[in-house]
Amino acid sequence: MIREATQKDLVDILDIYNDAILHTTAVYAYKPQTLESRQNWYEQKMDEGYPILVCEQDNKVVGFATFGPFRAWPAYKYSIEHSVYVDKEYRKKGIATSLMKELIAIAKEREYMTLIAGIDAANEKSIAMHKNFGFVHSGTIEKAGFKFNRWLDLAFYQLELNGPKNPVEE
Repeated sequence: MIREATQKDLVDILDIYNDAILHTTAVYAYKPQTLESRQNWYEQKMDEGYPILVCEQDNKVVGFATFGPFRAWPAYKYSIEHSVYVDKEYRKKGIATSLMKELIAIAKEREYMTLIAGIDAANEKSIAMHKNFGFVHSGTIEKAGFKFNRWLDLAFYQLELNGPKNPVEE
């Protein structure tokens, strides 16, 4: 079941995110986050009107997805960057795909023009999923990060959406 996240989901979201930090290159961070930092993240997303979706199975959150601003300057207001994370025990079950479908639908409904993914260039599964949704490669920053004693390349993929009927410069 895909639904909006609540504060009660933050412990599961934190576990999924911290596992990604500690064991993958999906997040270019070194140290696990605290529950307090995830609560602040949640409150900021809610205050700014950005979605946080969760996939729930067996009364447990097994994946989550969100989007937010790509850059802080006003002219980027029609571009958003997203993230999708799935519990290590529930990968390869279509959860990320289900979350992406819903996230794309919300982005279209809100009339964003461009949905952006920053993906570790070695993450072939994530890249393949994004390509299946029509994302196209828009560039790679080589040696953008350093983690697990190696340099990491960050690949950007983008999906063009419908955008606003009447974009404005405000």
